Amino acid sequence: ETKNKLYDYAIAIAKHVNYNNAGTVEFLVDKDENIYFIEVNPRIQVEHTITEEVTGIDIVRSQIIIAAGHPLSHSQIYIPSQDAVKCNGWAIQCRITTEDPANDFKPDYGKIVAYRNAAGYGIRLDEGSSYSGMTVSPFFDSMLVKVSASGRTLKGASDRLNRTLREFRIRGVKTNIPFLINVMGNPVFQQGEATVGFIQQHPELLKTKKEEGKDRGTKLLRYLAELKVNGHPDVKAYDPNKEFRKPIIPKVEEIAYPKGSKDLLTELGREGFIEHIKNEKQILFTDTTFRDAHQSLFATRLRNQDMLKVAEGMAKSFPELFSMEVWGGATFDVCMRFLHEDPWDRLRQLRAAAPNVLLQMLFRGSNGVGYAAYPDNVLEKFIVKSAENGIDVFRIFDSLNWFEGMENSIKAVRNQTSSLAEACICYTGDFLNKDRQKYNLQYYIDLGKRLEDAGAHMIAIKDMAGLLKPYAAEQLIGELKNNISLPIHLHTHDTSSIQSSTYMKAMEAGVDVVDVALASMSGLTSQPNFNSFVAAANDHPRKSSIDLQKLNEYSNYFEVVREYYYPFESELRAGTAEVYEHEIPGGQYSNLLPQARGLGLDHKFETIKQNYKEVNQLFGDIVKVTPSSKVVGDMAMFLTSNNITAADVLIKGDSLAFPQSVKQLFKGDLGQPYGGFPKELQKVILGNETPYTERPNAHIPPLDMTKGYEAFLEKFDASLTEEDYLSYLMYPKVFEDFYLFNKHFGIVEKLPTPSFYYPMKPNEEIMVEIESGKNLLIRFRYMGEPNEDGYREVFFQINGQTRNILVKDANVQVAKVLHAKATSPDDVGAPLQGKLVEVAVNEGDEVKKGQPLFVIEAMKMETTVNAPKDGTVKRVLIENNTMVEQDDCVIQLG
Repeated sequence: ETKNKLYDYAIAIAKHVNYNNAGTVEFLVDKDENIYFIEVNPRIQVEHTITEEVTGIDIVRSQIIIAAGHPLSHSQIYIPSQDAVKCNGWAIQCRITTEDPANDFKPDYGKIVAYRNAAGYGIRLDEGSSYSGMTVSPFFDSMLVKVSASGRTLKGASDRLNRTLREFRIRGVKTNIPFLINVMGNPVFQQGEATVGFIQQHPELLKTKKEEGKDRGTKLLRYLAELKVNGHPDVKAYDPNKEFRKPIIPKVEEIAYPKGSKDLLTELGREGFIEHIKNEKQILFTDTTFRDAHQSLFATRLRNQDMLKVAEGMAKSFPELFSMEVWGGATFDVCMRFLHEDPWDRLRQLRAAAPNVLLQMLFRGSNGVGYAAYPDNVLEKFIVKSAENGIDVFRIFDSLNWFEGMENSIKAVRNQTSSLAEACICYTGDFLNKDRQKYNLQYYIDLGKRLEDAGAHMIAIKDMAGLLKPYAAEQLIGELKNNISLPIHLHTHDTSSIQSSTYMKAMEAGVDVVDVALASMSGLTSQPNFNSFVAAANDHPRKSSIDLQKLNEYSNYFEVVREYYYPFESELRAGTAEVYEHEIPGGQYSNLLPQARGLGLDHKFETIKQNYKEVNQLFGDIVKVTPSSKVVGDMAMFLTSNNITAADVLIKGDSLAFPQSVKQLFKGDLGQPYGGFPKELQKVILGNETPYTERPNAHIPPLDMTKGYEAFLEKFDASLTEEDYLSYLMYPKVFEDFYLFNKHFGIVEKLPTPSFYYPMKPNEEIMVEIESGKNLLIRFRYMGEPNEDGYREVFFQINGQTRNILVKDANVQVAKVLHAKATSPDDVGAPLQGKLVEVAVNEGDEVKKGQPLFVIEAMKMETTVNAPKDGTVKRVLIENNTMVEQDDCVIQLG
């Protein structure tokens, strides 16, 4: 054939490409009749005209035959004329590589733990040795497979390729699949209008959508493998031979939700509902099983799934409940800190499961759900969002019973939500004891009147240590009923084991609602026994219509579930009258021994309790509830660990480094105690620092929530919500750790509780429902010995396919030298993993900004790293021909 024929063939293809504006692709023919194909935007790596797909002509085969000297009309090519070249439809090819689009397409390396391709009609795969278990080396091409799609239209081919890419599963290394999916779905690309500046004009292509690359199975295996190798960081000791019983979930009838307290609030409005409560003859109950009960018994460790399995059934079985306490207090930060669960998601799920019953939370006044004061507008926003997500009753308290600490929160609930503001009187001391008259009966009556005047819908007596004795309760409830017109809600802890009798006396005195917990979650530092109280009150005129048999069924469920949490039990085996001496709140008692154990002070626990009592008197006999109770506990630990007494504090105060929480308390950060702080002690603790007496929030300017939220999204990712932002404001470090943990380990809340806390046993198999209709069947196979780097290989089967995860064994000592990481502005680190092939400078050299410092070889490419600024080479830390990891510090500038 002549040169003109070949030229015409090339021009035909070139015109096809240019006609659709797919990019500047150029075909040239020189005097030796060679064709050159120039791809000017190789990062996208997409070719709109895969010739063999749209013409049926195998170009490579044809080139070989032409090279052998045969013409295009040869029988093995059979292109007798230009008319024989027909273009049918569209074809797109993309290359799946181990590159990270979010990190400037830097190559990623490591072992592929799972590989599953996707093919079908109109899809062609060109791959070599990509498979599960393959190690991607930094010294070879990062491409895994070429994927080609063809179709009658460009959009059709794009959609087909889009679906294929979504069905690929490549785990263990990062890939450019999310980026390619974004390209395929882009309307500009689908219309054939992509040009050289396509990526720069569409930066959204580099942003991974939330639903892309979930990799949930691998992340869960990573968590299970870590648990197997290093154990759970929160479980200090466990019995590997312990067998757990299977809890029986009470049967839930397929019926509509019966009319409950939430329905009544909606129907009657707040004022009408309050009148209804005041006129209700039978005693009403708040069930604390989902909040204060487990906070007080086993350190707030009850997980979402163990609650959600029975939440619907309880709402349908007990519509007579006044409320279910489900949120607030310590549950908020523990959700993120220890359980790796989203507290807002917990609330939303419980709201969906119990739409007919009031949901209640504990709110710490000026402290929200945290341990410090926050700007007023942040607290107001938190209250509004809590109501929107499901909270109907805000139990608002101040840790020092300071009215000013509750006033703004009461107003926010009343004016900005449709929920109920239940203001608290925290009970302490013993007003029947003539020697304990700081908090006398008149003190409680006066505080109740102020809270009523402030707009509270209900008054709660919050007896957090279980100090309210039966005859004191009878007088207190009676006098409050005589002096205020609001319903009275009584809360206590059964540390003394006699608080059911306190409730009996309170019921006879006219209390409207009492807090109880299901039998197996009651008693000791928790609330009194729900089941037993209902049975005991059955002969009383105010008996409840609660179904006792159903209560027993749910109690039996939690009796078995509670066994999962045995490492967190408080170890208090029986009620004790010591509580009247040390006055440790029930919710704190279960945490105190683990805290002491963590400091190596568990053998001095009796001393800690005695010091707690003495610190309270040293501080002036203050109200003790989170966070003020935590300060007393911190000080008691401080005295114990330093082997000093409360009496020594005033003498040795100038030489003591007091805990920060103690300084904050005496400065006024938690508000003002009744009667003020002891002046001499305050001076010793604060030194020359001046305390304040007004609201601590008054010293904090309002936060620009709009700008703050935008900065928050920029720091994390755009998928996060305003609720997430509020979590961050309350607990910045806790939220960040929670976010990073979930990025690495995924949705661990879906794991069965035993598998969350304890390593799986050989051949143990669990079912994990990652979402409705999607299950993972995971079986643990075995764990290998540590390699020279201290890593163990842990083998699982997931839905029948074997996967192995490498985990560093924290208990194995490794002699291998680890390079220091680049952490300061003067450190110049390796931008990627590879071999350091050349260091171009020596120690002491003067360098200019942009001057080459060293060269890294990776993926068949050499990357030169230049000086980020002018300076002097202070140190060269790594020698030539050394393997480096990303961010290893190579050079330090002076």
